[in-house]
Amino acid sequence: MSARAIWEATGKSLINRNLNYSNGVAKCRFAVYDQSVPWNQLVEQEPWLETEKLVVKPDQLIKRRGKLGLIKVNVDLAQVQEWVNERIDKDVQVGKATGKLRRFIIEPFIAHKDEEEAYVCIYSERNGDVILFHHQGGVDIGDVDEKALRLSVEIDSKPSQEQISSGLLVNVTDAAKKERVAEFIVALYDVYVNLHFTYMEINPLVVTDDGGVFMLDLAAKIDATADFLCRTKWGDIEYPPPFGRDAYPEEAYIADLDSKSGASLKLTILNRAGRIWTMVAGGGASVIYSDTICDLGGASELANYGEYSGAPSEQQTYEYAKTILSLMTQDKHPDGKVLIIGGGIANFTNVAATFKGIVKALLQYQVKLVEHKVSIFVRRAGPNYQEGLRVMREVGANLGIPVHVFGPETHMTAVVGMALGKRPIPSASVVEFSTANFLLPGGQEDELPRARAVSQDSGVGNRNSWDEKEGSRATAAASASSLAFLKPLFTSETKAIVWGMQTRAVQSMLDFDFVCRRKEPSVAAMVYPFTGDHKQKFYWGHGEVFISVYKSMDDAMKKHPTADVMVNFASLRSAYESTVEAMTYPQIRTIAIIAEGIPENSTRKLNKLAAQKNVSIIGPATVGGIKPGCLKIGNTGGMMDNILHSKLYRPGSVAYVSRSGGMSNELNNIIAHHSNGVCEGVAIGGDRYPGTTFIDHLLRYQNDPEVKMLVLLGEVGGVEEYDVCRALTDGRINKPLIAWCIGTCASMFSSEVQFGHAGACANAERETALSKNKALAEAGAHVPQSFDDLGEVIQKVYNQLVSDGTIVPREEVPPPTVPMDYSWARELGLIRKPASFMTSVSDERGQELLYAGMPISEVLKQNLGIGGVISLLWFQRRLPVYACKFIEMCLMVTADHGPAVSGAHNTIVCARAGKDLVSSLVSGLLTIGDRFGGALDAAARQFSEAYDAGQHPMEFVNSMRKKGELIMGVGHRVKSINNPDMRVTIIKEFLREHFPATPLLDYALEVEKITTSKKPNLILNVDGIIGVAFVDLLRNSGCFTREEAHEYIEIGTINGLFVLGRCTGFIGHYLDQRRLKQGLYRHPWDDISYILPEKYSE
Repeated sequence: MSARAIWEATGKSLINRNLNYSNGVAKCRFAVYDQSVPWNQLVEQEPWLETEKLVVKPDQLIKRRGKLGLIKVNVDLAQVQEWVNERIDKDVQVGKATGKLRRFIIEPFIAHKDEEEAYVCIYSERNGDVILFHHQGGVDIGDVDEKALRLSVEIDSKPSQEQISSGLLVNVTDAAKKERVAEFIVALYDVYVNLHFTYMEINPLVVTDDGGVFMLDLAAKIDATADFLCRTKWGDIEYPPPFGRDAYPEEAYIADLDSKSGASLKLTILNRAGRIWTMVAGGGASVIYSDTICDLGGASELANYGEYSGAPSEQQTYEYAKTILSLMTQDKHPDGKVLIIGGGIANFTNVAATFKGIVKALLQYQVKLVEHKVSIFVRRAGPNYQEGLRVMREVGANLGIPVHVFGPETHMTAVVGMALGKRPIPSASVVEFSTANFLLPGGQEDELPRARAVSQDSGVGNRNSWDEKEGSRATAAASASSLAFLKPLFTSETKAIVWGMQTRAVQSMLDFDFVCRRKEPSVAAMVYPFTGDHKQKFYWGHGEVFISVYKSMDDAMKKHPTADVMVNFASLRSAYESTVEAMTYPQIRTIAIIAEGIPENSTRKLNKLAAQKNVSIIGPATVGGIKPGCLKIGNTGGMMDNILHSKLYRPGSVAYVSRSGGMSNELNNIIAHHSNGVCEGVAIGGDRYPGTTFIDHLLRYQNDPEVKMLVLLGEVGGVEEYDVCRALTDGRINKPLIAWCIGTCASMFSSEVQFGHAGACANAERETALSKNKALAEAGAHVPQSFDDLGEVIQKVYNQLVSDGTIVPREEVPPPTVPMDYSWARELGLIRKPASFMTSVSDERGQELLYAGMPISEVLKQNLGIGGVISLLWFQRRLPVYACKFIEMCLMVTADHGPAVSGAHNTIVCARAGKDLVSSLVSGLLTIGDRFGGALDAAARQFSEAYDAGQHPMEFVNSMRKKGELIMGVGHRVKSINNPDMRVTIIKEFLREHFPATPLLDYALEVEKITTSKKPNLILNVDGIIGVAFVDLLRNSGCFTREEAHEYIEIGTINGLFVLGRCTGFIGHYLDQRRLKQGLYRHPWDDISYILPEKYSE
């Protein structure tokens, strides 16, 4: 979600803190009352409540409060209390929504005349901002769009007072008043832009004759994705629910999980007593399931809207499922309840992993599910979906309730009709041929007869063809588009540069290239600023290739001048800068921005720059796109089994464009089953302002002679679909277009619902899915009755094109087989490999580590422990007991971490070679450095320098990102915020209990909240917590001066703890190998890749 409404009090507080007040503008004074605040406390905080006349009104996102009689003016505090007490916790109907009044804002009454009221509104559009002004404001303003004067402000520009006066204030006759208002609007616009507002309405704005300027009523929305930029200006923002829907603790819990995860987890409770519950994967798919439920008459019984996507872990999915099941089993329904576990065909989410989390929750709630007569309907596909469906079927046989499980052979929303009794439940589903994740050689011949029946009219070899005559006609018709945007984005020779160390996505792209019979890989290079230049190994069919990885984008561009596509996997914090940098190179024609959550202002700046440089941007918040025979962006199309299943290894005749990445994969499946397949498909992304829009790609498809029919999957929110309507009407698009906009259910909800995509929320009737579908049908598009019928309409149009000779079927050519990766085969349980090491000295799996062989009798007699010894030898003084205990704790947790880490590995190999203790120990110690064990000092220095400089944690994170430096002591390969490292937890508890002060630890934990908000494994690890805690010990124990503390940090004392502690473990591994009489270790040759000079298959 991007644009989110805020309390009126929050909006006024932001303006108070950031507006450049001058020339009579008054700061907003207000007090907020709810039942958690006693009146006497409120008066104590705001004494003016007892001395001034007041205005009171609800602060709950209610529009037209004056018309509804929900404002009381010119009253004293006693009257305010009486008015509030009469209404608080009482039901009020506003439009279709009914809700309780629970929060009120109280302000000083500003006496004024009607003619002193004005109206000001600022809102954002794709190409800039719009400022509306009307010289007569207030409750009777009427239709603002008709009355108000309008001034458009381009992106990255600022209106002057002269522009404001001449464009908006022509009806303000008083010169002094005009100057004050113009100055105010200029300052207000600065706040609007700098604080990333997306909507701000002041009605009325009172400009009194004596020079005062007062903001009486305010409605505002801010871009929630800009939190990492505006945290210091915003503070902590609480986002209220729409009026008519209470904020439930379960929603807050899921929102908290979402904030700590790189995945997306959303939950909105619509009707707790509802019969129909959903647990849907994917932002687009979740909307379609809700649409279908409402279309089949289930709107009044729909209990929730929600979605999970972005590859959540098994634990995260368990928490999500457990929350839904707990809600579902609170109230019984006489007809029982249904749970729909649905989703499209995933691109990269491991279906089996998510389903195991769901199954764990189902087993936990088994008794209640039986008690509430729950029926479960499952439909899912994607990576490892076979294992996921198998697990679900197995648990279904033992739950004691009906569980119906379906895969991609069943239409995505068919289970909704089954669940609601609108269509029969098949006794057994027909599963199409597939083995694990890849089509095996024996399966190709089995599928050929069916493939010929829906074969294509063109092969891979002519993907570079370009019909100049047809292209020129479309260009002349599309006067608003340049020829550069009408040419193909991808050909069979296209080369891409990938930003980010996304090896799995790159391997997926190379497998697609191989199965499409490209001569060379489509990935020319990778860019990753956090490593040095090197080469990364990938598979090319049965062979292997190296792809260069560059620290500098400039080096990558210069060494690969033919690459014209950038696939940008940068995080939301760095995607803007890396995309701007990519556009400085003229060779780049297309950029796909994968990241979700980029602030809208940044996206609009990128769009403006891209238009100036004739660069096509796909995204943000997209999975990318696919062109069979040419290029696959990142994870688009899912794994190889889906590529083969949907015939994406060769071009068909149908081109599509959608917002949703997950639904693009579902479209691949639908189109493959109802036509000869996909020619090209693009997911433009779920944000409100995608880089390229529907019309941009549809005009390209219109110009491509290989494309014979078009498919558009739009959605609620935005107005881009109306550009398509105009193109159909004026003839710029004359190929058959099948179109459907999802989100038709939105009009059936009594309160506003923000769907999974940031742009999926209608701000006007024109932005609703129903209005768009109607307009598309009137313009000549083929619009189905519902998404359920989309495939049938596609097949009907396709058959007509075949019958009239537009599409001529051709013989299917089977694709080459692609070997399965070892790691994936191992996850599927198809292979096994013996362990290389044996160990009996330590076990790091959740147990305290034990050590022996060190004479500590004297230390034990004096009750000093090893911590006391170190305090004497290292610091020449005796430290407090808690400090000695902390040092011992550090040594215990750093002593060993199993045989697989680099230092222990070296020690074991040396010992098995017959080397002595010292040689084996030194072999292990030499591996300690920046990448292994040496982060303690660096973490202490980085955090302490940032803290001493007074940097806000968000500023520290942003500054490290801009410098291209990693934050040392943050991150773990296995552990995460949801699966915490017990060593860190135990140390943290000890520090809280025993240390006199922990200012640097507190600072580091605030940094951890930021780093884990989108990537849960970026936690404060063992190195980090020891480093910052030791600084707190040195500075706050009273045993050291500030200079001494600084010196001990600089000379490597903290790293000494790691070295000393790890020596214990290394010695233990040496003794263990000698005791077990392990022979010479030789690494198995089949675990080594022997690489000849780089060579591609011919």
